[in-house]
Amino acid sequence: LLFTILLIPFFQFLSAGISITFSTLPNCQISDARRRKMEFGPAFSGLGTRTEGTRKNSTLICVPIVSESIDKMIVDVKKAGENGADIVEIRLDALKIFNPHEDLKLLIKESPLPTLFTYRPNWEGGQYDGDENQRRDVLRLAMKLGADYIDVELQVAREFIDSIQQEKPNNFKVIVSNHNYKKTPSLEDLGSLVAEIQATGADIVKIATTALDITDVARMFQVLVYSQVPIIGLVMKDRGFICRLLCPKYGGYLTFGTLEEGIVSAPGQPTIKDLLNLYNFRQIGPDTKVFGVIGNPVGDSKLPAMYNELFKLVGLDAIYVPLLVDDPTKCLDTYSSSDFGGFSVTIPHKEAIFKYCDEVDPVAKATGAVNFVLRRQSDGKLCGYNTDCYGAISAIEDGLLDLHNNSSIVGSRLAGKLVVVIGAGGVGKALAYGAKQKGARIVIANRSFDRARELADRVGGQSLSLADLQNFHPENGMILANATPIGMQPKVDETPIPKVFHFSHCCID
Repeated sequence: LLFTILLIPFFQFLSAGISITFSTLPNCQISDARRRKMEFGPAFSGLGTRTEGTRKNSTLICVPIVSESIDKMIVDVKKAGENGADIVEIRLDALKIFNPHEDLKLLIKESPLPTLFTYRPNWEGGQYDGDENQRRDVLRLAMKLGADYIDVELQVAREFIDSIQQEKPNNFKVIVSNHNYKKTPSLEDLGSLVAEIQATGADIVKIATTALDITDVARMFQVLVYSQVPIIGLVMKDRGFICRLLCPKYGGYLTFGTLEEGIVSAPGQPTIKDLLNLYNFRQIGPDTKVFGVIGNPVGDSKLPAMYNELFKLVGLDAIYVPLLVDDPTKCLDTYSSSDFGGFSVTIPHKEAIFKYCDEVDPVAKATGAVNFVLRRQSDGKLCGYNTDCYGAISAIEDGLLDLHNNSSIVGSRLAGKLVVVIGAGGVGKALAYGAKQKGARIVIANRSFDRARELADRVGGQSLSLADLQNFHPENGMILANATPIGMQPKVDETPIPKVFHFSHCCID
């Protein structure tokens, strides 16, 4: 039932074609080939469908191999092939013991996949702190022994590429990379950086920046769309996570997916398992619609798994992603094209986004909070919904039915019950409103008594400070509803409910 309720607003959504409305990127002329790639046909009604088993993009999945020994690297390279990777990045700077000629030859021979060799110095965020000339000699040796790609840093790229021109194999590619671990530069600066990397003679441009805000990623999407050469454009850390998922939509050359969670070569890399299974990475194309959950925190949300499985089941050309958002209005302003079709909204942004919506449903209007926003394709307006109310109240009623197993009750099992809502934010408002509509008596408990009183007055209930809740013992019992972020990551072992209640009450989770 809850699953169905969450989908009610989603299936009211009608798409009317895809358009990417990015401005021209300075200092980076858009090629005809890339322009054709990003221009789509006439508007159509409804979301596109995907054909199971077909691949909608040419973006490669590269598994970084960061093992400390050659033997473990060989094992991991083979695992990468078994897990569906397209290419492996061998991080030579991770090795504790390294014999260049023997080890490079063995790695290339044993790899079932194309190989990218990276020997990252510490001045570019890597682990190598030895002689620079020896480092470059190793990269040249990798090329001679049959590597498919090497990664060389922008700072030394021009000199290095000049040194290999006479012996560079036709099928060998040089990736010239630049990493910014502090921020994502302006669009103009990114455009200049692309041009600077191109000027070195790079076969593939790689730019990795750091997201201070999720809106930083939009600038990288623009870079991907308008680059006239193959480009890897990634934004690191949690706020840049969507760049790693959506890069095939905008023409990125590759993304990185790890063998295991936490074993990464850069912050924010997903696992290859999640890329392929959770996010259906191979099925993401230029006209894939983007949906997601807006919140902070958002990493433990189960919604991406639920919705992406649904999209795959019914054949919708769409992806659902987690969006770690600090400023929800800034996020919605930035991702305002029709490509971004709608968002679930979680703590702490439900009230802020309510104020941003062009239209809201009656429950959202009554509660002052939304948990679902859809972009109407006919005019781009944001329509807000509140399904928290239906979902939470239905779950409580089902729990009471299981508890009492009394089918003779007419009407709601909440009628006449005392419901104590802990928290006066968006979730608390939805719960209080929904319970009141079912005939329950309402008490609002909150750290801020003024906010508790404001919500209680709004729904015709009683208010308490959270400190007074411990001494609140109604004779006929009560239903306690935790509508606070306490109990979620990172406070999973905490509770706003006094411990005196824990062993004397039935819990419906």
